[in-house]
Parts: sequence; C-alpha cells; structure tokens
Amino acid sequence: MFPSAARAAVLLLGLTVLWTATACDSSRPPQSAQDSGGPESEPEEGVIVAVGDSLTAGLGLPEAEAYPAILEQLLAERGFNYRVVNAGISGETSSGARTRIGWIMKLEPDIVILETGANDGLRGIEPKLVEENIDHIITQLLQEDITVVLAGMQMVTNLGPAYVSSFNRVYPKLADRHGVIFMPFFLQDVAMNTALNQADGIHPNAAGYEVIAENLLPFVEEAIKETAR
Repeated sequence: MFPSAARAAVLLLGLTVLWTATACDSSRPPQSAQDSGGPESEPEEGVIVAVGDSLTAGLGLPEAEAYPAILEQLLAERGFNYRVVNAGISGETSSGARTRIGWIMKLEPDIVILETGANDGLRGIEPKLVEENIDHIITQLLQEDITVVLAGMQMVTNLGPAYVSSFNRVYPKLADRHGVIFMPFFLQDVAMNTALNQADGIHPNAAGYEVIAENLLPFVEEAIKETAR
C-alpha cells in the first residue's frame, strides 16, 4: 500500500518542504457546500464537522473539490440533508487538533469525522503522544454525545518497522477502546496512486477525493443512523 523505503523517503522529503510552504492557516472560516448560496434548501437534519489536516482541508484544491463538499453532495443524493463543515487545517498535528476541540464543539456538530495524526507520524512524533491526543479528543466529543467517525492512518515504511507498527496500532486500539465508528485507512485506494494524487504524490486530487468520499460514505451513513437512535 505504501512505496519502497527509497520512494517513501523522497515523498517524506517532499512533504517536509510542503509543510514549510503551507503553514497552518486558521484564519479561514470553516465552510460547507451549502454556504455557497443559491436557492433555499430544505431544513438541514444535522451538522457533520470534518476535523483534520491538509488531507481534510484539500490543500492545493478549491474547497468544493475536497472530500467534505463531495461527501455533502453524496449524502444529499441519498436523501440526507446534512451540512458538512470543512474544519481541516493544513500542517496540523494531533496536538493542534486537541487544542482546538473546544472551538470544534462551538460548531455544534452531531457527527465529527476525525482525521489526524499523519503529520505526527511523518515527523516521527512518539505514537504514545498521538494516542493520548486522539484519546482526549474522542473522550471530549463523546461526553457531548457527538458521534465520532475515526479515520485511521498508516505510516510510510522508511521510519522503521518498530515505529510503523506502533503508530499503525494507535487507531484500531482507540476505536476498540471507545467503541466509535472506524474507517481503517483514510487513504484507502488513493495512497500512491498517481492518477488520484497531485504532483507532490501525497495530497489527493479532485478524483482522489471522490474516491475518499465514496469510501467514507458508508461509515458516515452508519453514524447518521447511530445519531438518530
């Protein structure tokens, strides 16, 4: 699913350069596809907030081509009138996501899709810290009766088998601990597919986000059913 060690090292270097050029920008207000105006629509059934880093924000693309906007459209086609808010921040680590969880709650989400930790892994941050941060986020959300969809991440192999194994265990462990809805790998069918990624080989292009949204859809539909109980 991931490249050889040599190719992974090149991708890691490219991402490091990209981080430098794309510092976190928290000034942009979160938006949804329904914010773009047009005819008045039916009253929304609920709010889904997509929390994450550049993979959620849609770095390099118009926001309408990132997965939250596509997911909102897919839900509408299936009769679910949910507003999906893109609360992704490029370059963010799990520590950053943890610090803004209070702000996320102010958006009054019914469901949170949590995608975080990839930047931690690529920087070699201790998996135990990643686990603690995500554990804290999930705990806070569940205490507010917010349904959580946890998007898992898997790490490139050049960081060494011990680190990769430890990192990859974080997500299923947390899903089991909290009993949340779990998408095992956020980039399933997209990672390392040149046709579905931008020139950096890391961030999905518009077609890649269509695949991600389609893959994520059944987990979100499960969350909607769980929320309605």
